[in-house]
Amino acid sequence: MANRLPFIAVIAAVILFLVYSSIFVVNERQQAIVLRFGEIVKVETEPGIYFKAPFSFFEADNVQIIDDRILRFDLDDIRVQVSGGKFYEVDAFVTYRISDARTFRQAVSGSIALAEQRLRTRLDAALRRVYGVRGFESALSEERAAMMREVADQLRPDATSLGLQIEDVRIRRTDLTQEVSQQTFDRMKAERLAEAERLRARGREAAQRIRARADREVVEIVAEARKESEILRGEGEAERNGIFAEAFQRDPGFFEFYRSMIAYSNALIGTGTTMVLSPDSEFFRFFRSPNGGAPAGDAVPPAAPQAGTATGAIPEPGPAAATPAQ
Repeated sequence: MANRLPFIAVIAAVILFLVYSSIFVVNERQQAIVLRFGEIVKVETEPGIYFKAPFSFFEADNVQIIDDRILRFDLDDIRVQVSGGKFYEVDAFVTYRISDARTFRQAVSGSIALAEQRLRTRLDAALRRVYGVRGFESALSEERAAMMREVADQLRPDATSLGLQIEDVRIRRTDLTQEVSQQTFDRMKAERLAEAERLRARGREAAQRIRARADREVVEIVAEARKESEILRGEGEAERNGIFAEAFQRDPGFFEFYRSMIAYSNALIGTGTTMVLSPDSEFFRFFRSPNGGAPAGDAVPPAAPQAGTATGAIPEPGPAAATPAQ
């Protein structure tokens, strides 16, 4: 009995090894491809515990586990040309899943990296075709969604040949290249400078109109003021002459005396004035007689003397009529 225990242990170990090597587990995020001599025997897509042949002609079946989740592939800094001839940089990504594990194994040997490498080439070509028939503004407008659907539609046949199913395509960024960005900046700067110059020209034009209108209003106001002043001055002169005439008519003698006193004041006030007059001059007649040596009612006013002369007309009230002697 003791001699049989090692043999039994070996047999148990062999059985456990065979059982272990013939069992594989597929969870809900995976699918499995069973290979025998490189050929696909079966594909398990549902989660669970499965069995495989531990040996087949001295070679065990192989199990390749493939992801069954939605995967994402990013494509960055793709240089595309739009219909206007300019180049732009585009970032996009694709979400996909492995829908046909058998085709996926046959096309790319079950390698996700190799599948994404081929997917990159096809996505690059699809983006270039979609952008090539549109302008840059399309990617920034409501047409962006249609562009993404069109890229996905172009990508699906090629993806199907790889055993992939395209879930969605998204364009993350559409940006100017460095050269186009500088050209766009220069053009925008020139446009803004031109707009600023137009605004300044309009401002100068408006300022000129305002100054011209103000100058015209000034001339009109000054002319109107001068007109009013001349009218008022004329009315004042007329009123003054009327007052003088009325005063003369009421008492000619007093008026003559008053005018003579004003003439004396204008002629004699001040220093350094020399007058050469005859004592019998009419100018001094009120010094000789209170009534000026003339009968009452005489309306002839005394003459104001001129400098260096014997007689002269009586001046109006104002500056002195005498002229300083040389």
